[in-house]
Amino acid sequence: MKAINLQTTENIEIQGPLLISPTLFEDERGFFFESWNQLSFNNLVQRKVNFVQDNHSKSTLGVLRGLHYQLNPNAQGKLVRCINGEIFDVIVDLRIKSKTFGKWSGANLSQKNQKELWIPEGFAHGFLTISKSAEIVYKTTNYWSRGSERAIIWDDKKISIDWPTEAINFKSPLLSLKDMNASTLEKAILNSEIF
Repeated sequence: MKAINLQTTENIEIQGPLLISPTLFEDERGFFFESWNQLSFNNLVQRKVNFVQDNHSKSTLGVLRGLHYQLNPNAQGKLVRCINGEIFDVIVDLRIKSKTFGKWSGANLSQKNQKELWIPEGFAHGFLTISKSAEIVYKTTNYWSRGSERAIIWDDKKISIDWPTEAINFKSPLLSLKDMNASTLEKAILNSEIF
């Protein structure tokens, strides 16, 4: 298992999240890799992580889910991978004391590249489906909590995420009602809904 630190568009390294590439054993029969190993993962992130819930979602081309997060004490770390299709996966740093606060980073996760994204607590997370359909599985370090759940609007001008919507011939992504009505980063700061 290899991991790299994510960077913002200004090439500032974001501390915490990791893009993980598993060791893949491939031949003419197919492939094998360890998709989860507690000891290896804890060594990689340099702390003990306890996952309590697994989630699985399927989305069609152009669907954007996010930018979601949960407030303390129910904040969630997530380990995300795409097991079918391809997504553009995005994180936004919501840790007010971080030098990368309000900055974003993105990575393509796909069935082909088998990469996983570790998103520690303190980040908003979202993704855009860039294949005909995509299935995502992810582990969380805390249970879902309706009262703690928050969302930042996908096209927040302060964050300015460069979503690849034109590459998939979508000027605007397909959103849930909840995501259409998500907060701005500015409102989240005013309401103390950050970390």
